[in-house]
Amino acid sequence: MGVFVFLPLVLPLSAWPVARLAGTRLHPRTATRLLTAFAVVMAGCSTLCLVLLMVVGTARLPGSPLPDDWSKPRVRAAVPYDGVAGLAAVLALALVAAACVRTLLRHRRVTRRARRALAPLPGRTVAVLPDSTPYAYALPGGRGRIVVTTALLAGLAPAERRALFAHERAHLAARHHRHLLAAHLAARANPFLRPLRTAVVYTAERWADEEAARTVGDRRTVARAIGTAAPLSAGTPAPTLAALAATGPVLRRVAALLAPAPAARTWPSACTPVGLAAWAATAGALVSAMSSANSAVTLYLLLHTPAPL
Repeated sequence: MGVFVFLPLVLPLSAWPVARLAGTRLHPRTATRLLTAFAVVMAGCSTLCLVLLMVVGTARLPGSPLPDDWSKPRVRAAVPYDGVAGLAAVLALALVAAACVRTLLRHRRVTRRARRALAPLPGRTVAVLPDSTPYAYALPGGRGRIVVTTALLAGLAPAERRALFAHERAHLAARHHRHLLAAHLAARANPFLRPLRTAVVYTAERWADEEAARTVGDRRTVARAIGTAAPLSAGTPAPTLAALAATGPVLRRVAALLAPAPAARTWPSACTPVGLAAWAATAGALVSAMSSANSAVTLYLLLHTPAPL
């Protein structure tokens, strides 16, 4: 195992360049999927290594429920500073678990509360609330539902309203809430993945912007809708529920819509800065996966290989 068990904890740094470039150099659909995949893989690998550090470093503690084989000297020698690393891993895993559970419970609580509140309202796909607070969001679950208040609709022209609904339908059709929730959980598991979470929040909005522009047939109309709704909207009830004017660089979204539509590519060219950044992040994810797998296999072999006489 050696120092390789620590690599997945810091390898998310290799994804920072692509998190910075993907939002402007890639199609938003490609960027969202790519960044979410990097975040999930790296978060899973770093969490696995924390578990391995915990079980090796705490096997000799009084009252440990682990088998005696876990405390063998040759097993503990596989991890540098096993005692300190084990206790640090216990603390880190406790914080990760608490943060992830809190995020999941909050997401579930908000969505369930919203569904209960909207159940008596007519309309299965759109719910218009007579509220003086302007906001709109796409509520996932089943076929999904678009929630918008009369205050926000009153501030938009008819064409801008069509852009608003097209934007929210795009969130539901592409299930953006899954990408957002996965990115939020990954950032909870490893703080080095926070730039990817920020990037996914932005690229998911850009993805919906592009889909709305394709549906409406006028990029400027969608840009006007965003520019009009942003100062009015009060935001969404939870960060995992995407909205037209969600937290993020609205001016960048408007500028992107005023520019030509981005080319739809499944993978960036390696001769471009974003392509090099994507390959660097891919290498980081592969090394992270190999390091965590190597650590797990090594620990397994140490436990199941007979000790020399």
